[in-house]
Amino acid sequence: MKTSDFVYDLPERLIAQTPLERRDGSRLLVLDKNTGATEHRHFYDLPAFLRAGDCLVMNDSRVIPARLIGARPTGGAVEVMLLRQLDGDRWECLVRPGKKMRPGQTVLFADGELTGHVEDVTAGGERIVRFEYEGIFLEILERLGRMPLPPYIKVQLADPERYQTVYSVHPGSAAAPTAGLHFTNELLDKIRAMGVDTRFLTLHVGLGTFRPVKVENVEDHEMHSEYCVVPQETADAVNRTHAAGGRVIAVGTTSCRTLESFTGEDGVLRAEGGWTSIFIYPGYRFKCIDGLITNFHLPGSTLMMLVSALAGREHILEAYRQAVEREYRFFSFGDAMFIQ
Repeated sequence: MKTSDFVYDLPERLIAQTPLERRDGSRLLVLDKNTGATEHRHFYDLPAFLRAGDCLVMNDSRVIPARLIGARPTGGAVEVMLLRQLDGDRWECLVRPGKKMRPGQTVLFADGELTGHVEDVTAGGERIVRFEYEGIFLEILERLGRMPLPPYIKVQLADPERYQTVYSVHPGSAAAPTAGLHFTNELLDKIRAMGVDTRFLTLHVGLGTFRPVKVENVEDHEMHSEYCVVPQETADAVNRTHAAGGRVIAVGTTSCRTLESFTGEDGVLRAEGGWTSIFIYPGYRFKCIDGLITNFHLPGSTLMMLVSALAGREHILEAYRQAVEREYRFFSFGDAMFIQ
């Protein structure tokens, strides 16, 4: 299986640079994963495709302002992007310029209010940085950090909350679980009133999400690890839904990967926390999810492979062809797809 099998043509003008004024006003492409049939609607029409007894599972991780601009004691600007917390005050980070930030080097933020010490370099070139500060780290980040928007977004975000879901709770992501950006509290209330269960899990999204697949053979790609947690009440609700014949629908690929990581071969979801590096591509047998709400993904990405595993590569490529033809908006601030 080749990475090039998951590439499609996308005009740059279709990459959404800003969110729509109305969250649920985005377009919604509904795809039947079995037949490939499509419908073109809006996200506020989602309730028409749900039914009582379904269970929507959402990622309640919250994006932290993970982009820090500092300086070396001898001068020279340094950009540090927090990727994931390792333990205590040690983080795996992207650092620019990397060549000058070798182990033993220090970077100062806000004249020393926050100090980072480079301890090690990973095989992938990331830096292990230990931070020193007084007070609460997340509060310091809120003051000094900037929102880490994806590299394909060139426009400054006017309201940082638009890169958060309305149900975000647990800080820790370096990127938003973007499928959830379309939901409003009013839409969620309407869905719940239909008899649809809504449950939450947490996966802290790393910037590995945006890393391109650099190998031609899909099987040779090495996935990044991300930390995730499935609460007991979510595991119980998912297992109860399946036992009653209902559908489990993941909101976003992060929710999908978490559910599939902690579901056994018997189809039972376990309440658990830990690291996952699950790589889902065609040939994978889904153990938990029946449907997926997701945005449109980068050509040749692992997420294109994941949706192709669920709906079939030909069905996905045809749906994407239609989306391009109808000028849907793509990627993080773009439109959505419901694979059912």
